[in-house]
Amino acid sequence: MRITGGKAKGRLLASLKGMSIRPTSDKVREAVFNLLGQDITGLTVLDLFAGTGSLGIEALSRGALWAFFIDSSKKSTDLIWKNLVSCGFEDVGFVMKRDLRVKLPMEQNLLKDGVDIVFLDPPYGKDLISPTLMKLSKSKILTSNSLVVAESSRRDRLPSRVGNISLSDTRIYGQTKIDIYNSEVS
Repeated sequence: MRITGGKAKGRLLASLKGMSIRPTSDKVREAVFNLLGQDITGLTVLDLFAGTGSLGIEALSRGALWAFFIDSSKKSTDLIWKNLVSCGFEDVGFVMKRDLRVKLPMEQNLLKDGVDIVFLDPPYGKDLISPTLMKLSKSKILTSNSLVVAESSRRDRLPSRVGNISLSDTRIYGQTKIDIYNSEVS
């Protein structure tokens, strides 16, 4: 698994053995950033169910101001930190261990002004996207221009609207589906 663009392009990311983490493939990550734009300089990123941190680290490589990574696994948070250090992003990457099924990190000062992009990549088949979209919709984490990028199995049916978040684009890449939502926070 490699960074596909930006200043860390080509850098290898570490992953855990086995199927406990399903990192976003290089092909899908590259496609996501083709949709979002190659240069995301100055944007802020929240990477939920972060796993290896590949989506948020890819965003940092492409110019994101900072990225906040959250995963419920200690192994994952340790791995994300290792990947941030190996790519030279330890000063702009922040990692938290938290079970997102319980609550979002509303108390974090870094998130108080909202974020520009949220990556949402939970384990497939666990029905975690819709409830997390609802939590995001009710939170102050999203701004009027925020995008939420949800990765799921192509078989998963996701809602077209959840609170103030509406679906704007869907793309299929093999067995992976990418849904992009726009925030309509006023």
